[in-house]
Amino acid sequence: MARYYDLHPDNPQPRVIRQVVDLLCADGVIAYPTDSCYALGCRIGNRDGVERIREIRRLDDRHPFTLMCADFAQLGQFVKLSNAVFRQVKSVIPGSYTFLLPATAEVPRRLQDPRRRVVGARVPRHAVTQALLAELGEPLLTSTLLLPGEDEPMTQGWEIKERLDHLVDAVVDAGDCGLEPTTVVDLSGPEPEILRRGAGDPSRFE
Repeated sequence: MARYYDLHPDNPQPRVIRQVVDLLCADGVIAYPTDSCYALGCRIGNRDGVERIREIRRLDDRHPFTLMCADFAQLGQFVKLSNAVFRQVKSVIPGSYTFLLPATAEVPRRLQDPRRRVVGARVPRHAVTQALLAELGEPLLTSTLLLPGEDEPMTQGWEIKERLDHLVDAVVDAGDCGLEPTTVVDLSGPEPEILRRGAGDPSRFE
């Protein structure tokens, strides 16, 4: 049975944040809010957690995950940024964007696109997500909480608890965080390519 944590969306309680991070450090899988939909997350080194997320969403081993990073400095440890890309990314984070970028050696091969050695990365604006990342001290490996056969992600913590009670270790509820996913931009090639138009303004990369 999943633990249920009710957090203030703007001023999350530090004691509760520490409890959630303790669970993550014990190789737990959580459902948590971001600035664009709820997501499933675990630590990068949690192999079993990655497989559990794949099973919940019925994803094959080619489906990319995203590294949810606390800030630009942390993002720079896990992806390679040219000067031009540095400026583009810096101008829009934190925000509702996911970027595909060449991975550094810090990213396990099993988490990279097997053909191009790229990984998704983002820096969120949501206060709860930021508090979790600050306490954890490393990125969260993340996938949007979109269940098989459904067109929209779940938006209510109580509903997530009901439906995923025996599939995740905790549900972090901070209220409705919207339905619109991130804008996904591939910055691994010579020119930006918008792969999905979402909550972030795509015109900056057109």
